[in-house]
Amino acid sequence: MSSNSPLIGISCYAQPASWGSWERVEANLLPRRYADSVAQAGGLPLLLPPVPGIGDVVDRLDGLILSGGGDVEPARYGAVRDPATDPANEARDEAESALCAAALARGLPLLAICRGLQVLNVVLGGTLHQHLPDVIGSDAHSPVVSGYGSHEVSVAPGSRLATVLGRTKLAVPTHHHQAADKLGTGLIATAWTADGIIEAAEPPAASETSPFLLAVQWHPEAGDDLSLFNGLIAAASRPRVPANA
Repeated sequence: MSSNSPLIGISCYAQPASWGSWERVEANLLPRRYADSVAQAGGLPLLLPPVPGIGDVVDRLDGLILSGGGDVEPARYGAVRDPATDPANEARDEAESALCAAALARGLPLLAICRGLQVLNVVLGGTLHQHLPDVIGSDAHSPVVSGYGSHEVSVAPGSRLATVLGRTKLAVPTHHHQAADKLGTGLIATAWTADGIIEAAEPPAASETSPFLLAVQWHPEAGDDLSLFNGLIAAASRPRVPANA
């Protein structure tokens, strides 16, 4: 990193945590791998807590990551809560929705990861599968309770995702029980697992001159491949392209 490194905001959790002699103190936190991946790719990571007005920070950022985490409130996409859906986290839903909407409006380079893909999809009017085992009949997308499984993903040739990754077949770290169902306005699917679940989305006909926007259902920060982070940092280092250009 240097003084010219692009500033990359990363949405984070607010929840009880324990360290040293402190037990279950409210904290803003995020798995370290997100910040490490941004730093390794040449960016300067900045954690963004779920506080009112956080969307206003977008004007000061060079790029944004919407991170993984718990489930989006089903009412936000017009659904009745499934018993398997996590309890609502209204503060985080509201903060990340505001960050996402502001980033889209400004053409800010955006990488959405796992829950981040789901937030993006809902902001754009899409819906979610609330519990994948009920859809595909297995827990293949979240086989490890407190860790990451792995599965194969097929990427659409010619997509921005394929260009950034440099391939159309790969094994990815996975831990999610929800996924995109109907895609929101302005998104197309560009990666899938063999069971047909959408694993990535981006705008149609994305090009080098259009705003950088990639959303993946897997956890690139949990693996060794920095391609997605490199792509985000490269886009964040270029002069901003207005969203309506």
